[in-house]
Amino acid sequence: MKWSPDKCSPGDVIRVRIGSFCHYGIYVSDEEVIQFGLPPVGGLPSGGDDIRVIATDIDVFSCGRIVEVGVPERAGGERRRRFSAEKTIALARARLGEGGYSILHNNCEHFAWECAFGIHRSEAEEEAQETAERPSAAAIPAAGAGNTATTTAATRSPAARRTEGRR
Repeated sequence: MKWSPDKCSPGDVIRVRIGSFCHYGIYVSDEEVIQFGLPPVGGLPSGGDDIRVIATDIDVFSCGRIVEVGVPERAGGERRRRFSAEKTIALARARLGEGGYSILHNNCEHFAWECAFGIHRSEAEEEAQETAERPSAAAIPAAGAGNTATTTAATRSPAARRTEGRR
């Protein structure tokens, strides 16, 4: 999805940036934005049963920040899979009061994607999983790892370090 600060239309997936993360919701009107919890302006939410799907006005949703509208991309079929505005709003309203928030596995981005596309998805969760699966720098052999002149002690095996100490 591409994001732009644009005029909101009913059924749009919208977001606001709060520090290094974003808060998502479904726009119905300036008087009604449906979202999973309030924007976490004081830090990350802790989760739990106290965070629920709620409806607020656009001012509460935006917290004075710029609202961005999600524009489905043609690549990957987002435009074809996107529900109508009416269905998106109906799905969002049907979930009012729902709990079960989890910052990584069931958050405001998952909620917005489910209402608009019927998919339980979060780009933030996907990025976190990719980062966790990526090998760390210590696990990647240094260039010229077979050459002790360019290999640091941290990248050599314990056996190589013991042998080196006997020379």
